Amino acid sequence: MNAPLHLALDGADWLSLFGHFLLMSLMSVGGAISTSSEMHRFLVEQHHWLTQDQFNQSIALAQAAPGPNVLFVALMGWHVGMNAGSTAAALFGVLVTMVGIMAPSTIITYTAARWGHRNRDLRAVRAFKQGMAPIVIALLLSTAWIMASSAGTNANAGAGAPITSAVLANWPLWLAAIVSGLIIWRTRIHLLWLLAAGAVLGALGLI
Repeated sequence: MNAPLHLALDGADWLSLFGHFLLMSLMSVGGAISTSSEMHRFLVEQHHWLTQDQFNQSIALAQAAPGPNVLFVALMGWHVGMNAGSTAAALFGVLVTMVGIMAPSTIITYTAARWGHRNRDLRAVRAFKQGMAPIVIALLLSTAWIMASSAGTNANAGAGAPITSAVLANWPLWLAAIVSGLIIWRTRIHLLWLLAAGAVLGALGLI
C-alpha cells in the first residue's frame, strides 16, 4: 500500500493540472480512458500528486460504478485535492479536471460529428475512421499494461522492481486478465459479472 501524500499545491500547480487535462481532452480518441497512461505519467511519475493505489482505484471504481467511465477523471481530481489537505481542495480538483477533460473534446466532438455525418460517404472520412481503430486499441492496451504491471510491482515484486519481475511475481493477476479477455471475446457474459468475480478474487487475496 502506498503511503499517503501531503501536497502543497499553489496556483501554478492547479493551472498546470488544468492545462494537462485540456491537452488530454484533445488526445482522448476513444474516450478519456485511452489517455490514462499519459495521466499516470503526469500525476504519478512526474509530479507525485497521486499514489499508484489512488490512480488504480480511480479507474477501477469508475469502471464498476454506473454512469460514464470518464468519472475516473473526477476521482483523480478528488484524490489530488484530498492529498492537498481539504475537502474544498478535493471539490476544486474535481472541477479543474472535469472541465479540463470535457470542454475541448465536447466542442470538437459536436462539431466533427456534424461534419462527419454530412460527409460520411467521402473516402477520406471512411479511411480516417478505419485508421483510428488500431490507435484506440493500442491506447487501451497501454492502460491495461500500466495498471496490471504496477499492481504486480506493489503487491509482490517490491518498489522499483523490473516490470518482468513484477509480471512473474503476480502471474494470477495476468492470468485473470487473459481469461477475462477471452470470455469477453468469445461469450456474451455481462461485464458486471466479470467485475464481481474480480472483486471476489481480490477480497480473497487470490489476485
